[in-house]
Amino acid sequence: MPTFPAPIESRLPGVGTTIFTVMSRLAQECGAINLSQGFPDFNAEDVLFERVAHWMRAGHNQYAPMAGCLPLREAIVRKVATLYGTAYEVESEVTVTAGATQALFTAVTACVRPGDEVIVFEPVYDSYVPAIELAGGRAVRMRLAAPDYRPDWDAVAAAVGPRTRMIMINSPHNPTATVWSATDLDRLAAITRGTGIVVVADEVYEHIVFDGAGHASCAAHAELAARSFVVSSFGKTYHITGWKVGYVVAPRELMAEFRKVHQFNVFTANTPVQLALADYMADGSRHLALAAFYQAKRDFFRDALAGSRFELLPSRGTYFQLARYGAISDESDAAFCSRLTRDVGVAAIPVSAFFADGRDERVIRFCFAKNEATLAAACERLVRV
Repeated sequence: MPTFPAPIESRLPGVGTTIFTVMSRLAQECGAINLSQGFPDFNAEDVLFERVAHWMRAGHNQYAPMAGCLPLREAIVRKVATLYGTAYEVESEVTVTAGATQALFTAVTACVRPGDEVIVFEPVYDSYVPAIELAGGRAVRMRLAAPDYRPDWDAVAAAVGPRTRMIMINSPHNPTATVWSATDLDRLAAITRGTGIVVVADEVYEHIVFDGAGHASCAAHAELAARSFVVSSFGKTYHITGWKVGYVVAPRELMAEFRKVHQFNVFTANTPVQLALADYMADGSRHLALAAFYQAKRDFFRDALAGSRFELLPSRGTYFQLARYGAISDESDAAFCSRLTRDVGVAAIPVSAFFADGRDERVIRFCFAKNEATLAAACERLVRV
């Protein structure tokens, strides 16, 4: 085997394989039910697949425009205007991306310079900080404290300084399943008012908010919309995470910088899939019904675990459920998840993986974006723990 002649100084020396890959691999090796990684075990509707095939057969198999196929950008603008009341410009303020992670990375890369600070909220999704560090920035972590995981806005205001370039937010929040309110956005707007701070709003679970609550989008907040990249995901919305198609909306000045990076890190996304998604979006009920669809799964999962020794924390959005296991074990969350996978046959995610210092609050994350048969089989095992 050839050996590279000199060591490479890693730009991400603290980064290894993501916990999602680790736990999914362990689940596969052990034949465990995988409630760890956040993807459904069911398909989208056949009509969506049929539309992809239609556009493939019609010859739309070459590069799409860099910003995305026009029909899809038009559909996105209509959806955002209908839901949030903000009219983004089709030509200059919406870009289709190769998934939400690419959108987040590109927004950071476009705006963050060496020495800049970016405020993030821990537990934090694992792609944020590597993007910041690759851009030469420094992540400033604000802790969301269990069990409510609410932002401390006074602490955020105190953390803002002359080097603060960006604040990254995520609501509905992964992994905690909390949902920020309009009041939270008002506080964020007050903190950023009169500054050049850019907001990146990760809103990939925008349609999965439970119990009659609405999603507070930065796109619906005029003051924040003027300084925000708002990111969403077709994968999360239409059960097609493997297609890796998302989008971002932003004011034209920000989007111009975003596209300078986008055109060189992916250039464009899959053409027939974009056209199929544009067709599929014509029926708004397909995203408007998502909250009820996943709330039924949440309730089924929680009811099935009612007799267990797990303490279930509130799940107000996303398709995740946090659980404390202190009544079962005093193991670390990583050790407990490993044993749960190997011995019980159910895989979950240790929430300590979302903290830079490995903070362990004895909380784990389950994904309930599964068929009821899958959830029932998993819960039958979990109630015996």
